[in-house]
Amino acid sequence: MKKITVFLSDDHAVFREGLRLLLEATGEIDVIGEAEDGYRALRETRRLQPDVVLMDIAMPLLNGVEAARRIAREVPTTKVLILSTYGDDQHVQQAVKAGAAGYLMKQTASQDLLRAIRDTCKGGAFFGPAIARGSLKHSENGDPQAKTTAAPVLTWRQTEVLQLIAEGYSNKQMAALMFVSIKTVEKHRQALMVKLDIHETATLTRYAVSTGVVECHRAPRLTFVARQRPAGLDRRCDDERA
Repeated sequence: MKKITVFLSDDHAVFREGLRLLLEATGEIDVIGEAEDGYRALRETRRLQPDVVLMDIAMPLLNGVEAARRIAREVPTTKVLILSTYGDDQHVQQAVKAGAAGYLMKQTASQDLLRAIRDTCKGGAFFGPAIARGSLKHSENGDPQAKTTAAPVLTWRQTEVLQLIAEGYSNKQMAALMFVSIKTVEKHRQALMVKLDIHETATLTRYAVSTGVVECHRAPRLTFVARQRPAGLDRRCDDERA
């Protein structure tokens, strides 16, 4: 029987190691790679094309929701299963809209995780019991203020820039991380501020934390390590697509 190929995306190495041991002990799952940030998860998913990606939401550089959105668009054969400590409706709805095939809490029972991997690999959807109950309650109660309090819809590039701003990166550092020119970063940054009507970095950071784009403990990030540009990518093309 062909094994299910799984990719692990979480910024905690100990958690990834525990997951790997749990999944490979089943004899039906092959963990083919790991990533500690959203950019690497996206890049390695493109390269390895696993059946399922287990994705944490609270990922540095590119959060799990945005990584899931881009995986769903660029590698549609791979299913993203969110495995997070966040169980609130805001995070769940964001993940579903991004194209995630399922959502589980990290404290979920191992049998639920294995079932979720099997179901999503077959093209189904799976939501943990706690998530399903919360979504049902939200649906029954409704939200009369939802339409009037809806946040502005950002492009994926604007969301990416918002997260990097909140993590303390400069325009030059963002350009290196995104493989685009500084001018392109400045363009997205300006469009972001206009759309949100927020023009101060501190306020942008608070907005990013309040909307779940970044965790509060990641703002600001004090160190910077430039990523190596993947071979075969054309900077000019990246600028034009941005």
